[in-house]
Formats: sequence, C-alpha cells, structure tokens
Amino acid sequence: MPKSPYTVEQRTHAVKDYLNGNSSIEEICSDLGISSQETVRQWVLAYKIHGATAFLDRKSYSKEFKYKVVEEYLEGKNSLANLIAKYNISSTSLLRRWIKEYNSCNKLKDYNPKREVYMAAARRNTTIKERKEIVEYCIDHNRDYKGTASIYDVSYSQVYSWVKKYDTKGEEGLTDKRGQRKADDEVDELERLRRENLRLKRQLEEQDMVVELLKKVKEFERM
Repeated sequence: MPKSPYTVEQRTHAVKDYLNGNSSIEEICSDLGISSQETVRQWVLAYKIHGATAFLDRKSYSKEFKYKVVEEYLEGKNSLANLIAKYNISSTSLLRRWIKEYNSCNKLKDYNPKREVYMAAARRNTTIKERKEIVEYCIDHNRDYKGTASIYDVSYSQVYSWVKKYDTKGEEGLTDKRGQRKADDEVDELERLRRENLRLKRQLEEQDMVVELLKKVKEFERM
C-alpha cells in the first residue's frame, strides 16, 4: 500500500492545531496542499482514539482482521470513516479494496509489510485485462510496486516490468508475445541492433530495480 505523503509529525501537528483551535480544517488543507477535507477529519478521528500512533505507516493486517472489518461494514454497523478511525487502518482506499475483494468472492489474505515479497511471489500467468488493472492500480497508488504485488498475488518484478512497458508502449506493451519472437539470426541487422538496445535498456532497468529494492530493505531494517 502506498505510504502517506505526509509525515507523522505533519499529521500530528495538524491535528493538534485543529483541536487547540489554532487552525481550521480548511486552513490545514490549504497549508499542506490536501484536496479533500475528509482526509483531515479522518486524521482527527484516528488521533482521538489512538493518539500519535495512529499515523505510523506500514501496518500489518491479518486475513481474520480484514474479514472482521469488512463484515462490520457490510452489516451496517459502522461507516467507512468510523472503521478507518476505530481500527487505525491506513486509508479509505485500502478498506474499499478489501470490500471489493470480499464482494468478488476473492479470499482476503494476510498482509505483512516487513515480509519480503519483492521476489518471493511466484510468477503466475495473467490475462491482459488483469495486467492492465494491476498497472493502473500501481500507477494510481504512487507506483507502489510492492503493495500492488502483494494485493494481486504476483511478483514485484512482474509489476515493475508491466508498468515500465505500459509507460513506453501503452496497453500494447502488456500483450504477452512469448512464442512469437524470431531468433536473432532470423532477423535483419536493424532488428538485431534494436533488440540489443532493448536488452541493454532492460539491464539498466533491472539495476534500478535492485537499487530500489536495497533502499526498501534498509528502510524496513531501520523500523
């Protein structure tokens, strides 16, 4: 899941300013560049229940916990906003995702942000429709490759590769063309040069992915 663009200190300071009457919700939104006042209202609700710990990122959620929260919502016992505050869930979009999966009869799974999922998930076959949905979700959530891989049960490298292909070729880049490619000795010189260029580009992308992975690992080790 994507990390909040606002630090723990920013959120805590904003809520305290509001509760102490120093700033209105409108002023806080203006100062921090927040588009929805509902975001600040959720901060306030969460802070009243959990204090500053409400703003700690990268929480773990068991499948039992997910079922409990979703069923509480579907039974009409609480609103989305109240559930977010009550259970200290990191975002409304995350809870909506659980509800969507539940209603689609998909199994809800444990989520542990410290578990290494970059390369651990097995590569599985996907349709172009699935790949497009995965890419769009990843892009809409600040290119959170790890969180997207966990939600859709694919590997980090698959998500990273699909997003990069989508960036350069659009939806066409998501087409699985395995089995349709000619060998290098069956194409002309121009095509061989093009393929070599792509191979070099892919190597650079993989190096970037490794660097990003190492950064993430170091972040988790410091937690």
